[in-house]
Amino acid sequence: MRKEIIHKPDFKLVGLSVVTNNANEQDPTLAKIGPLVANYFSHQIAQHIKHRIHPGITYSVYTEYESDHHGNYTYFIGEAVSSLEDVPDDLKTISIPTSQYQRFTTEPGPMPLVVIQAWQSIWQMNQETLGGERRYLADFEVYDERAHDPHQAVVDIYIGIR
Repeated sequence: MRKEIIHKPDFKLVGLSVVTNNANEQDPTLAKIGPLVANYFSHQIAQHIKHRIHPGITYSVYTEYESDHHGNYTYFIGEAVSSLEDVPDDLKTISIPTSQYQRFTTEPGPMPLVVIQAWQSIWQMNQETLGGERRYLADFEVYDERAHDPHQAVVDIYIGIR
């Protein structure tokens, strides 16, 4: 997995969200992320989002952390937009603040295993290996054209650091 520290300006997203935690996500009867993602794609939610900046690039955001990666957080899936005007009532909005991030780029691999393994590695990293102290404000995954092949997906994971 490659990593690089980058600075990203703030951006806005429109999509769907749910509150969950990593313990529940390990139990198929309690997991909320998988069903939300399935709903997002099966109902073609992105097609209902106006002002999309990069149609087809999907963001999965982990934000509103209760504590750290052991506590509750909000999971959000959607697309970046240039404006939060005309948002349908059934969709949510989120603003990601300007921040410094450690960007991890996975090696090609099968979905969702490639992302799960990347997160497991990230959770094991100390501050020095991570490249800074985790902020726990907003971390996100970017699914672009490199993630279209579910057998050889490449995903960028951004971890907010200070």
